[in-house]
Amino acid sequence: MFEWLTSPEAWIALGTLTALEIVLGIDNIIFISILVGRLPENQRAYARRMGLGLAMIARLALLFSISWVMGLTEPWVTVFGYEISGRDIILVGGGLFLIAKATHEIHNSLEGVEERGAHVVVSGLGMVLLQIAVLDIVFSLDSVITAVGLVDEVTLMAIAIILAVLVMLVAAKTIGDFVDGHPTIKILALSFLILVGVTLMVEGFGVHVPKGYIYFAMAFSVTVEILNLRMRKRQAEPVKLYKKISKKHDV
Repeated sequence: MFEWLTSPEAWIALGTLTALEIVLGIDNIIFISILVGRLPENQRAYARRMGLGLAMIARLALLFSISWVMGLTEPWVTVFGYEISGRDIILVGGGLFLIAKATHEIHNSLEGVEERGAHVVVSGLGMVLLQIAVLDIVFSLDSVITAVGLVDEVTLMAIAIILAVLVMLVAAKTIGDFVDGHPTIKILALSFLILVGVTLMVEGFGVHVPKGYIYFAMAFSVTVEILNLRMRKRQAEPVKLYKKISKKHDV
């Protein structure tokens, strides 16, 4: 079972798989951060840990029931000559849910619901965790299938999943606070979720979309937005300095 410990190739595979699981978990962190941001401050840390814990449990459960997961790729029904598998149904359903949720959050942000003093708890802790659990399964499905395609050792895959979730657990609060503190970043993150939702739906209809294009688009957009944030900060500095000087003269 642990023969791989003495194999350099296995350690390389473990590092590669862990990095891949972290990358595949970025959209999961964004989704959790958005939902957790709707809760009171004293519940956010708990909900964040529970959400990532559910993500790890979902991935491990799917991993150890891999024969069932791979069975989902087999056609279940044929409609107008098009074969539909269980994986297709899960991806299309998850994509629709993600698009609807992200669109709803964008609508609330643009309409200024939060600024007008709407109650912070939209669905309650239980409902937030339920939504996280549903999307964890969708995100985990492709993650586990990808892992199986890379390595054959179940132990390696399980360790990679646990390590990736631990890394995400450390980074989740920082990412969540950054998203909450910058409204434009939040809109960008929600737009990413719509993009991921569309990708899931397209994949569900049998059209493969290389993930590299999606992650490159995300990275490019984030880079541009960070440059915008720095520019806005520099533009605001002279205004703050002018106000400070004006206050001194008034005194």
